[in-house]
Amino acid sequence: MAETLFELPETPVIAVTGEQEGYPAGRIFCVGRNYAAHAAEMGNEIDREAPFYFTKSAANAVLSGAEVPYPPGTADFHHEMELAVAIGAPLFQAAPEAAMAAVYGYACALDMTRRDLQQRERKKQRPWDLGKDLEAGTVLAPVTRSADWDGPGAQRIWLEVNGEIRQDAQLSEMVWPVAELLSHLSGFYHLRPGDLVLTGTPAGVGPVAAGDSIRGGIDGLEPVQLTLTAGE
Repeated sequence: MAETLFELPETPVIAVTGEQEGYPAGRIFCVGRNYAAHAAEMGNEIDREAPFYFTKSAANAVLSGAEVPYPPGTADFHHEMELAVAIGAPLFQAAPEAAMAAVYGYACALDMTRRDLQQRERKKQRPWDLGKDLEAGTVLAPVTRSADWDGPGAQRIWLEVNGEIRQDAQLSEMVWPVAELLSHLSGFYHLRPGDLVLTGTPAGVGPVAAGDSIRGGIDGLEPVQLTLTAGE
């Protein structure tokens, strides 16, 4: 094997509750408009025919507790609280029941978004990459093994900024439940251990600023935290 010219940034290894070994983050798939109330607040209608996805780079992800600077190029940086599904076995063209058997665990996650850039590109029918796949734009809390959690079901999902609740809903409000999402996505990709699926955000998304402390949680899972700084 040839020597490389340089080293690439390492992708995060997520702690697993109660385990010594961590979960290495691979590909990150994100589901769009999976809560009807959030779609409505963004001025969109739900398409129940099929879910849709965008991707984020694992190299741009950070672990819960990170302190990161307010990102460049935006004046409208938003929080989005989500349930992340961690894949633990190969999955391809699977029925919903079989898809759930491939889940290793679950985690809280933040899908941070340069909303002004996302909306600008969406109006021009361009990809959302500038708005979504930004440095430190995905924040991942420790994974809880699926056998150690009784979800996903009607668990509360919430987010607060500086102690003030911004998002407050239940996982049961998803348009596409986890089993259906994984089954559908596995029709297009050979899913594999390390893949993460962020399952969408409920209503209440909004802007954050340098100096803000962001904390989100889902009943039974470890919370996710992020602090924005003014540094570059």
